[in-house]
Amino acid sequence: MSRFLLDAMADARQHTLTLIDGLDRDQLMGPMLPIVNPLLWEIGHTAYFYEYWILRRHLGLEPVFDTVDSLYDSITIDHDDRWSLPLPDPDATLAYMEEVQRLVREQVENGGPDPRRDYLLEYAIYHEDMHTEAFTYTRQTLEYPAPAIGAVAREQLQGRLDGDVEIPGGVFQLGASPGGGFVFDNEKWAHPVTVEPFAIARAAVSNAEYAAFVEAGGYRDQRYWDEQGLSWLRLSGLACPRYWREGDDGWEMRRFDGWEPLPADAAVVHVCWHEAQAWCRWAGRRLPSELEWEVAATGQPDGRGGLSPEKRRYPWGDAAPATRLVNLDGRALGTIAVGALPAGDSAFGCRQMIGNAWEWTEDSFGPYPGFTPDMYQDYSQPLFGHTRVLRGGAWTTRGRMIRNTWRTYYGPERNDVFAGFRTCALQDVTG
Repeated sequence: MSRFLLDAMADARQHTLTLIDGLDRDQLMGPMLPIVNPLLWEIGHTAYFYEYWILRRHLGLEPVFDTVDSLYDSITIDHDDRWSLPLPDPDATLAYMEEVQRLVREQVENGGPDPRRDYLLEYAIYHEDMHTEAFTYTRQTLEYPAPAIGAVAREQLQGRLDGDVEIPGGVFQLGASPGGGFVFDNEKWAHPVTVEPFAIARAAVSNAEYAAFVEAGGYRDQRYWDEQGLSWLRLSGLACPRYWREGDDGWEMRRFDGWEPLPADAAVVHVCWHEAQAWCRWAGRRLPSELEWEVAATGQPDGRGGLSPEKRRYPWGDAAPATRLVNLDGRALGTIAVGALPAGDSAFGCRQMIGNAWEWTEDSFGPYPGFTPDMYQDYSQPLFGHTRVLRGGAWTTRGRMIRNTWRTYYGPERNDVFAGFRTCALQDVTG
C-alpha cells in the first residue's frame, strides 16, 4: 500500500507540473475571479495540504518555513486575498513543493507501518487530484494554451446512443459501504432508500442535442427557465453555452485558446444546472435524482424484475478504470462521443456514467443520515444546502479516485467546470 501511495503521490505531482508548464508568473497569478484561484497560490496550497496534515498534525514536525500558514491555509485566507499575498516566486514555490514531497517520502519509506499516515497521504493525493482538475478548467477559463496532456484522438471515438433504459424500483443502499476502501465523509454511509421505477437516458446529452435547444430559441424563451434560472440567464447575458459561438460553417466551441467546429456527438459540457434544467423543460424531460443516478450506475437487476442487493464499484463492475472503458485522466483532452466506449456500460445499459462529463442531478448537496465530518471538516459541510450534486467524473478526473458513490458539488450557476447532464423520462414507466 505504501509503495502504491508513493507512486500515486509522484504521479499527482507530475500532473500538477504538466498543467502549469509553459505559464509565466503573470499567467500563474491571472486575474482575480470568483471561480478560480491564482495558480501560483493553488499549487503551493496542494503541497501545504501534505505538509499540514501528514508532517505536522500527524507526525509533529516543524513547518517547512515560518510563514507557510499565512500563505497557504485555505480555511483562514479569504479567496480574494490570495492575489495580494507575498507568495514565493515560481522557482521557490516549486522548491517548497519538492521539499514537502521529499519529507513525506522519507517518512513513509523509513517510518514503518502507519495506517493513519497512509490514510492522510491518500487523502492528500486525492486533494491534489481534485486541484489538478481545477488547474485544467482554470486554463480553459483564462484562455491559456492547452496543456500537454491527452493521447487519445477524439475523432476516433464516435457514435450516438439514443433511448432510455427502464430501471425497476425497490430498496437500494445509497452511498458507500465500510470496508470498500477510502471514501470521503459525504459518501458515508450506505443507507436503505426506496426508489420508484424510472427510465433514464442511455447516454448524456450531446452537443447536437443541446444545439437544437439553442436554435429553437431556448435562451430567449422564458417558459423554459424558472425564476432563479431566468435571473442567472439575464445576468450572464448568454444566448448559447459559455464557450460556443456561431461560425461561418456552423457552431464552434473554444477549447483552451483555440476555436474549433463543435463536435456534434460529443457530450455537452460547460453548462450550468440552470441550463440543464431549461433544456429538460424544452425537451419534456427531467434531471435524475442523485438516488436514481446511483441506481443506474451501480445497481443490478435481481433476475426477478427488481433490484439486486449487490452494487458495483464502477458501472462495468469492479475492475479498475481503463481506456477501453472510460474517458478519464485527460486522455482525450475533452469530451468524446456519447456513444463511445460500450465496454463501460452499467448493468442496466447506461454508458459513460463514469468519465467524460460530470453529470448534474436534481438534488441539493446535503449529508447522509448520521453524517460526521472527517478530519478536514470544511471539505463537505460548508457546502450543504448551497450547491447541487454532480456525479460520475469528467475527462479531467483521475481514475484512481473516482467511483460510483463519489459526490461532488458546485453552485447551480457554475458553467466553467466540466459538467454536462443526462435525463430521465417524465412519465412513470409502470403506467
